[in-house]
Amino acid sequence: MALHPQAEAYLKLFPSDLGVELASLTREQIAQLRSLDGMAEQRGPSIGLPEVRDETAAGVPVRIYRPEPDGRPLPVLVYFHGGGWVFGSVERNDALARDLAHRTGAVVVSADYRLAPEHPFPAAAEDAFAVVRDVHARPARYGADPRRVAVVGDSAGGNLAAVAAWLARDAGLRIVHQALIYPVVDVSCDTPSYVTYAKGFGLEAAEMRWFIEQYAGGADPRDPRLAPLHLPDKSGLAPATVITAECDPLCDEGAAYARALAGAGVPVEYRCFEGALHGFLGLPGFFDQALEGRDLLAARLRDALRLPPGQGAAS
Repeated sequence: MALHPQAEAYLKLFPSDLGVELASLTREQIAQLRSLDGMAEQRGPSIGLPEVRDETAAGVPVRIYRPEPDGRPLPVLVYFHGGGWVFGSVERNDALARDLAHRTGAVVVSADYRLAPEHPFPAAAEDAFAVVRDVHARPARYGADPRRVAVVGDSAGGNLAAVAAWLARDAGLRIVHQALIYPVVDVSCDTPSYVTYAKGFGLEAAEMRWFIEQYAGGADPRDPRLAPLHLPDKSGLAPATVITAECDPLCDEGAAYARALAGAGVPVEYRCFEGALHGFLGLPGFFDQALEGRDLLAARLRDALRLPPGQGAAS
């Protein structure tokens, strides 16, 4: 399938995601890059909400977005940002978190989990589950209904959402949905999409291998806390929405995870956006498909959280 015309235009401006030689980066330079965001204006408007506050959940910094002014318990989305476990932050993904709260009518708890290489695997996975566990343990603190908790994540955040979903299952914590957006669910980097879209499509295969090395180091590549595709038993996991971008090294593993969940009896809706690039959903200023993807995501989450279409906006 050919690139979407908007993806072609984007690649003329940003031939690769980072535009730097990753292998030569020092930790100090990595820290400096974290403070930069050349696409801030393209991440969408900062939607005003009745309440936005910064807290900590089991020691993990979180930002809580509440779309309703009253204090009644609402469903909760625990959101994990992308960035290869090395980059990204609550601040950088603020616009998307606000949009999720606005569209779904749910409280969004956005986790600022620890980043590699300073905090290698399994630090991010531990933080992700710690936030989910805290939402269940102290729902009043979040204005949450603990019977209606979903996890959402994109890219490396999709990895953490998938991991948190199975850890919650094994701990007896109820998760009603997992929304995984072009997730990292394997670290073998050997699927056909890693070959077809290795270079010249934004996120490059070499970049992903570097990200994995920073986070995983010498960890077992089949450890399901790192690669949930290798979780032996996927039965009983939360129903899922899996979204992938066709022109993305991660496309095939996302599709494989959707198939594996379905094969284990887990209800799954899978959607691959044709001609799209990794990261498209976070950049509505560049991609019309971002709005289409957000509409799908919001509809699936509202249904899972048993919210009517009128509660939360889909615009």
